Amino acid sequence: MTISLLALLAVTAAPAEPHLPVTGPGRPGMKSFDELMVSFIRTHGVPGAALAVVRHGKLVYARGFGHADLDRKTPVRPDALFRIASVSKPITSAAIMQLVERRKLSLSDRLLDVIPSRPHGRGQVDPDLKKVTIRHLLLHTGGWDRARSGDPMFRPVRIAKALGVPPPAGAGHVARYMLSVPLDFTPGSRHVYANVGYCLLGRVIEAKTGQTYEQHVRRHVLAPAGITRMRIGRTLGAHRAEGEVTYYTRKRQTAPCVFPPNVGRQVPQPYGAWHLEAMDAHGGWIASAIDLVRFARQFDPLVGGRILGPAGIAATFARPEGPAGFDKAGKPKAAYYAFGWMVRPVGKRGRANTWHAGALAGSSALLGRRHDGLDWAVLFNMMHTAKGQVLAFAIDPLLHKAAAAVKVWPDVDLLEAGLLKDASASGDVEHVRPIW
Repeated sequence: MTISLLALLAVTAAPAEPHLPVTGPGRPGMKSFDELMVSFIRTHGVPGAALAVVRHGKLVYARGFGHADLDRKTPVRPDALFRIASVSKPITSAAIMQLVERRKLSLSDRLLDVIPSRPHGRGQVDPDLKKVTIRHLLLHTGGWDRARSGDPMFRPVRIAKALGVPPPAGAGHVARYMLSVPLDFTPGSRHVYANVGYCLLGRVIEAKTGQTYEQHVRRHVLAPAGITRMRIGRTLGAHRAEGEVTYYTRKRQTAPCVFPPNVGRQVPQPYGAWHLEAMDAHGGWIASAIDLVRFARQFDPLVGGRILGPAGIAATFARPEGPAGFDKAGKPKAAYYAFGWMVRPVGKRGRANTWHAGALAGSSALLGRRHDGLDWAVLFNMMHTAKGQVLAFAIDPLLHKAAAAVKVWPDVDLLEAGLLKDASASGDVEHVRPIW
């Protein structure tokens, strides 16, 4: 499939690579997505990206763009693995709601009844912690405000020192530490996005299942959806998974390392400045764009999910009571945070667009579900545009425009037709030449 030159002629950014590799099968009628991705990567100087699109449960588009590794000139494949950051939260929410459906957990269960606090040092349990429920954690209304007290997920050395354990602190250490520090507000009184709440949900899953968070999610959430390659990522480059991209920052930013023996030394931000493994339940997964849309289509009522039943799906996206769903005047918010998803109702028939974005130094991700049966996932191995905007947010409105330009959608599922079985082979690379 030949990429239209019109999009390339409109590019005003400085030329990047003389050839832009594009992998995966071209789809008739979906040229607008090709044009968008090529133009977007060139305009913003992004090393690489992958995009997958599902329509009514069928995978109709999956392509890789640019480079997974700039030094080796390795192209991004449609099934390349990327860090997905906070797009991990819908996955954790699904695991929690599955336990609720199976009556192993209740949304009204109190956190400290599931994972009792063990104060460290002189730490004392804040009385308000006894009020925190599973529902509060899902909705980011549990009482933590990182603007006030900082995000503990990015303080693994300080927490390790406080607990007397080797750095960097793991997820369990972070959870124990946070159950011994005061909350920033009364649970349920405010809605403030907080990674620590989902870290604690990961520990809830472990307590209720007797498995590690990753083991349980891979077996009971991902495997039923046919997803086998997703896993918790590793921080250091030496531990990169097979098929995983290399991560880049725009100005080669560095930060103090949190891993011995280099604690405190400057390292590239994506490779040692924080502890990805400890971010498991709120931001630690790596996945392909194909994996993510396979997960998203489990929530399509026309397809029928294998993860949750209709009641669990409805509860996941329902407007919550209180500050997560309503403003200070009691008016319903135009868009609200439900159980691990942002939700924007569309019309009066109960339809909604739902999504979650994620960003870490070196990566950005967006998973979206539209009310008309379209799901998409786009992943980048860089976080920001040159102007500092998160790439996931920058491309979001453009994806809707690309979808609107499609006149006839393919009806063949790429996975069922076996058209992606050679996605990792070396012979399916197109090279798009720029016109300057």
